[in-house]
Amino acid sequence: MDEAAELGNYLPISFKSPKEQEYIAFLWDAFESNYIHGKYQFAFLAYHMLTMSFVYFNIWQIRQAAPGDFAKGLIGFGKDMEKNLLEATSPFSFSTVPERTILRLLKLIECDNGEIGTYAKLVDDRNETAHPNGNIFYSTQAALDTKIGQILRAVAAIQAHSKAVIEQTYREFLRHSHDPEEREYPDAADQVREVLIHAGYMAQQDIDFCLSEEMNAWVAREGDAGIRELHAELAASYGMEAA
Repeated sequence: MDEAAELGNYLPISFKSPKEQEYIAFLWDAFESNYIHGKYQFAFLAYHMLTMSFVYFNIWQIRQAAPGDFAKGLIGFGKDMEKNLLEATSPFSFSTVPERTILRLLKLIECDNGEIGTYAKLVDDRNETAHPNGNIFYSTQAALDTKIGQILRAVAAIQAHSKAVIEQTYREFLRHSHDPEEREYPDAADQVREVLIHAGYMAQQDIDFCLSEEMNAWVAREGDAGIRELHAELAASYGMEAA
């Protein structure tokens, strides 16, 4: 159970809407309840849904940071599907696309075919588990824990590939937000919380990228007091010490 909780570090700290927050909380509750009561097959289903939510949030961040590349990545998706994804208003809009298909968009962060095939295998495992085929694939805690380990390795790999996207998103946020007179919220804490954390669907792992040594050096080079203030606010409110 403790290892499974690591997935929470890859999911957003908070969300644009209470409904999204409630949905993720519901999935966690479903996972924990079934895990505690030995219903490991159903615990796996809830955990898979949390994992695919992570994928949706990751792809949403790609869409925000590189809309042109995102649009090019939709070539071959079909006209209606392409239109729906370009006009999506929530990461959960990606759930209308078959999971194996949406995983192809991870090529935008340089996941290769072999990696995407590994992620797709997790979808196949879910499909086998969800159908009434007479099999209980996860009848023991050990079996589920092994699968959770595989999932977390896949999640960590995707997160590593997303580093450049997160850093680009953060740089653009700082450039856009450094002037209190022109940004959405005059107060630095409000600007960080609403525009970066909420709207950016930032997870703790994303914030760690934003507060890395590389980003610290970039902020120092910029030399703008407004940028330094926002960076300090992020570190104080959402850095590892704050957590």
